[in-house]
Amino acid sequence: MNLIKSTITDVAFIGNLIPQKEPFVMVDSLFYFSENKIISGFTITPNNLFAKNNYFHEAGLIENMAQTIALHKGFTNFQKKLSTPVGYIGAIKKTEIFKLPQINKTLITTVTIMHEIMDVTLVSATVECDGDLIANAEIKTALAK
Repeated sequence: MNLIKSTITDVAFIGNLIPQKEPFVMVDSLFYFSENKIISGFTITPNNLFAKNNYFHEAGLIENMAQTIALHKGFTNFQKKLSTPVGYIGAIKKTEIFKLPQINKTLITTVTIMHEIMDVTLVSATVECDGDLIANAEIKTALAK
């Protein structure tokens, strides 16, 4: 069940929920949030660090997935009135990138929490663009102490 009433597109608010800062922010909207799932959005701008030759490259797709995980943790902590947590990628497995999206396209990234033990989280992540699955991965993250 979606716990937000409407899509959140306030870039400043979203920026406060993740530890990354400009120009390294790869999420700009929040469509869905529940205890074990989040759906984020990101519109690729021409000046993005990972945009080259009119395309958003592999590292950007992986960073977008990781920042969607961070957004889930950040929004969870926001609801609990806690500070934004800092985390690290522990492992990336089963990564498939089917297509690179063009600039000015919007990514829709879905992260589903598979396992969470203490401060370590294993997720399944998918990225869609124009209704097509363009990337997926399993990512393990750990929160800093």
